[in-house]
This record gives sequence, structure tokens and C-alpha cells, in this order.
Amino acid sequence: MLIPILYFFIVIVVIQIVYYLGVFGKFAFAKAQKITPKRIPISVIVCAKNEEENVAKYVPLLAEQNYPDFEIVLIDDASSDNTLELFEAFEKQYSNIRLVKVQNNEAFWGNKKYALTLGIKAAKKEYLLFTDADCYPTSKDWITAMSSQFTLHKTIVLGYGGYEKIANSFLNKVIRFETLLTAVQYFSWAKLGHPYMGVGRNLAYKKEEFFRVNGFINHIQVRSGDDDLFINEAANGGNTTVAYSPESFTYSEPKKTFKDWFTQKRRHVATAKHYKTFDKMQLGLFYASQLLFIVLATVLLAFQFQWILVLSLVGFRYLCAWVTIGIAAGKLKEKDIKFWFPFVELALVFTQINVFITNIFSKPVNWK
Repeated sequence: MLIPILYFFIVIVVIQIVYYLGVFGKFAFAKAQKITPKRIPISVIVCAKNEEENVAKYVPLLAEQNYPDFEIVLIDDASSDNTLELFEAFEKQYSNIRLVKVQNNEAFWGNKKYALTLGIKAAKKEYLLFTDADCYPTSKDWITAMSSQFTLHKTIVLGYGGYEKIANSFLNKVIRFETLLTAVQYFSWAKLGHPYMGVGRNLAYKKEEFFRVNGFINHIQVRSGDDDLFINEAANGGNTTVAYSPESFTYSEPKKTFKDWFTQKRRHVATAKHYKTFDKMQLGLFYASQLLFIVLATVLLAFQFQWILVLSLVGFRYLCAWVTIGIAAGKLKEKDIKFWFPFVELALVFTQINVFITNIFSKPVNWK
């Protein structure tokens, strides 16, 4: 009875090692990225709905970027607070700010993709750089760092959008580990020539890429996914690259309660079901192998079956994962997380199971 379980466990360990060393290692072991400044014109696009506190803090940081040719397109998506009034004040204060006012309509009521489409069409520059209203760049060279990765053929740039650290918060470590792991995944697959997602907190592409796939039209019925579903459709090995120098990062305030973060993860998981078949399969295989590794190791060790072999396999898998994630964490300035591995991994695995089960029985709420 336990022999087949052992063999299956060995297969699962091999799958995990292939992911960590063969796939994720593509990013983790990559050389540090150099920034070669370019002077291409950039439109920074920010879509906001009821974000008055955030835009008051972060729009000035965007306006003060050290870049020779850029505009900021501020999109007010029918806010009911003072977001629009703040945008109007910023438009008067900064000459390179362009304001787009969105009114709700019956066909696209509360749809962020509709608002973004209006903003993209209003943008005067050919290269677009996206971030969220609750995000801020790590330096005044954010535009320089992100735009430096554009080339004649690389017209989509995937960036890193991290979360602020909260001292003495285990939930914060889990959130940041999940963000780190997600970034390692989409960076690595992009480097392997198979990009599958990006995050709207830090994403850039040439306007022609948007119109080449008719914008968001093929997934307009899905309220979320203006970032990952667009990249899943438009990106390929020839037109996509990554930006991971520290100057290219953005940060935002993380959720402070498990309930809020759980709701956010439900939206993300629900969107992923619309990915291409291969992308759903590779993600599913990774997360399933994570869970099976924990379950099968627990069963085999509980029965003390070939425990020396099992412990050796467990140790080797954790060593491979820890080294890979640790090096990647250093690249993305998340070094403290590696000291909490595997505790944050265990918490994330069981949270994801809960998310999958919950989404089966109820539909997550999207946008605002």
C-alpha cells in the first residue's frame, strides 16, 4: 500500500525540483539587470475609483519622475468621493497631466477595462506605463528603469509590484511571499519565452500591442484581468521582456486583515481560469504538486515508511526551493521572507485550497 505512495511521492519531488531549479531558476540565477536609459516618449496611466487618499499621496511622486519626455494620464472611473476634484487640481498644477473623466453607462457599468480603454486612447505617447492608484515608485528613475527594457522587438515589459513591510505581522509575510512567488513565476516563464501574466501595479507596453489584440474585447465580460488576461493574450516570447532592477519596482499598501486579502486572492484565482490551456496546466501542476508534496510526506513519515529516504527527499526539495526563492528574494528586495520559509509556504498552500473551494460555491466580487 505504501510502496505506490512512495513512488508517487518521488515523482512529485522531481516535479517540484524541476519547477524550482529548471523553471524558477531561470530568473533566480539570472545576472543583475543593467539600465540603459532611453528617451522614448512615455504615457503613465493611472485608473482610479474612489481613491482620494492614495492619489493625494502618490500622484505627486509620479509627476516628479526624472524622465525627459512623459505625460500622466489620470482616469477617474466615476468616483463618488473627491478623487475627480483632486485630479482636476493636479491637472492645473502639472502641465504634463492629462485627465480622462469616465461616466458609467449601461453596457460597461463599473468596468475598469472600459475606463482604461478610454485612457489608452487619450494617451498621446506610443509607449504606455501602467500602475495603480494605490501604488508608488521606489525611485524617481522608475520610468527610466522600466522604459530601458523596451527594444525594437520587445514591446511589452513586465515589472515587479511589491507590498510594504509591516513589522511583526505574519500575514504580511505570507502576502509578500505570495507576491514574490508569483513574480518569480511570471518572470521565469517570460525568460523561458512563454510569458503568461503581468501585474497592473507595474506593467508597460507599446500602444500598438493593445490595438493588435483589439484591446480587452476578448475578455471584456470578465471584470478583472486588465493586466494578466491582456498579457496572457498579447504576450509571446518575441515581444515580451522583464524589468527587475530595484529602480523599476513599485510598492503599495498590503491588506491588513486575512478577510480582505482572502477576497483579493479569490478575484485573482477566478481570473486565472481564463488563461490559455497550457498556462492553466502548468500553474495547476505546480500548485497541486506543492500540496501533494506536503500530504504525501506527512503520510509516509507518519507510518515511518522508508523514513530516511523520505526525509532525504524532503530535505533536498526544501533546499532547492529555499535556495531558489532566497536568491530571487534578494533580487526583489524581499530577503527577510526567506527566513520564514517553509512556514509562509505552508500558510499559502492551505489558503489557496480554501480559495479554490470557496470560489466553487460563490462568485468573487470584482473592481469597485
